[in-house]
Amino acid sequence: MSEALIIVDVQNDFCEGGSLAVAGGAQVAADISEFLEENSADFDAVVTTQDWHIDPGTHFSEDPDFRVSWPVHCVAGTTGAELHENLDTEHVDARFLKGLYSSGYSGFEGLWGDPEKVGTLAGEKGIKVEAPDAVEEHAEDLHAWLQDQEIDSVTIVGLATDHCVRATVLDAVENDYSVRVIRELTAGVDVDAVKETYGEFAAADVEVISLDEF
Repeated sequence: MSEALIIVDVQNDFCEGGSLAVAGGAQVAADISEFLEENSADFDAVVTTQDWHIDPGTHFSEDPDFRVSWPVHCVAGTTGAELHENLDTEHVDARFLKGLYSSGYSGFEGLWGDPEKVGTLAGEKGIKVEAPDAVEEHAEDLHAWLQDQEIDSVTIVGLATDHCVRATVLDAVENDYSVRVIRELTAGVDVDAVKETYGEFAAADVEVISLDEF
């Protein structure tokens, strides 16, 4: 069985000081880094997902309901959309950018991209790379990339448990992966919603484990 670690949305805007911060987000970033340092060899692939909003429509609102509409966050090419500095990307094999023109909750909506090239100069004419160009035309989505790597099992960590982690986990199940979540390497927004999310995971035969059980 080949396994991938999917690190969901450990971005500046979802950590303390960001526009849509999750309490404990920065610590989760640091803990994932420590986990990778000790356990990266246990995975055949390590990927990250990032909100990369260009024009997500009604996902952004000046009067958000914090269910389907939200304050502006993770705008493509801004500091808020960058991975948090506590997250060490040394072991990351690929990055997937999602929600360019949609809400983009699930990592499986993500397309392979290279956000680091934004702002650099490309081509013979030295044209500045803009945020939409971080995702090339016909870029693979996360599921296609994982299939290319012959991955059949995924461990999912990141932010936030009751939103993008939830959507990514349920899509992984839908795509027939064996799925587990490491509880301490996630953080949620709402205690009751997190409890409901874990109930959904149990119903979907998702294994929720502790670091000690890994």
